[in-house]
Amino acid sequence: MFDYKKVLVTGAAGFIGYHLSKRLLEKGKEVVGIDNLNPYYDPSIKEARLKLLQQNSGFKFYKMDMKEREAMHELFKNEGFDCVVNLAAQAGVRHSLKDPHSYVDTNLMGFLNILEGCRHFDVKHLVFASSSSVYGANTKMPFSVHHNVDHPVSLYAATKKSNELMAHCYSHLYGIPATGLRFFTVYGPWGRPDMALFLFTKAILEDRPIDVFNHGNMQRDFTYIDDIVEGVVRVMAKIPEPNPTWSGDNPDPGSSYCPYKIYNIGNNEPVSLMRFIEIIEDAIGKKAKKNLLPMQPGDVPATYADIEDLKRDVGFEPKTTLEEGIPKFVSWYREYFKC
Repeated sequence: MFDYKKVLVTGAAGFIGYHLSKRLLEKGKEVVGIDNLNPYYDPSIKEARLKLLQQNSGFKFYKMDMKEREAMHELFKNEGFDCVVNLAAQAGVRHSLKDPHSYVDTNLMGFLNILEGCRHFDVKHLVFASSSSVYGANTKMPFSVHHNVDHPVSLYAATKKSNELMAHCYSHLYGIPATGLRFFTVYGPWGRPDMALFLFTKAILEDRPIDVFNHGNMQRDFTYIDDIVEGVVRVMAKIPEPNPTWSGDNPDPGSSYCPYKIYNIGNNEPVSLMRFIEIIEDAIGKKAKKNLLPMQPGDVPATYADIEDLKRDVGFEPKTTLEEGIPKFVSWYREYFKC
């Protein structure tokens, strides 16, 4: 464990980045946030999150893009970070079918610049966002970090798997302590407008039908944002160590002979999409009109996180049920949009 004083949070104006930055500031840490405020979804919500963070004197913000090599080098050189949490990414499975180049620019080129910054400027710990999407065509449940994940079904997933491989390479070559977090579906106040909870809430309140893919036969491991942030903060304080039992004869994908570790971070309790919709309906007090559609390319029918490693190593224990978390989101949504 180490006492990090200055933290770089990439994607600080994003959903998870905002909540993490807020928590770190509350803990008295100095936070430097970067974000390119891209228009993948309405930038106004990013700007509103950012405005709240900027009320704290411990927060410094740079509007910049991770793929800008020289700017990233200067940022690391001038600021001197103890810990880096990389949450910036071009997100969205379906969007990766439409604009593949943006995923390479941000998720690969941008991440390389993060790794180079950590390498040259003595960052004590790199924590980076991976995704449950890396499990791709895997069907063995629950998904475990000790399973092989070599069959992605979207370019987005392929870039997140690439991040894991790149981080391992830098951990091997330069001894950079790196921890990857495979996020499962995260929800809560200030959530992303492209995610199901936001889209469903908006449509139901506006009396429009909701698109229900795979005819509702989907399961997701939904995790409330406060639980996610608690897990990230705990992971930040735990620098990964080499696994002394790791063997090249039977390689464990979730750990390494170098200071590198992968964790699932989820709720460990998959919920059907139809049950998810029922809880939203109860929170709003109104039934949804459902437009049942087939499975979308790049989607997977179910996600389910095995979080035993995270429980064992940092005491992670998600506490918020959907019945508690969804009403909190709906309350925030009504207040934010005055509806």
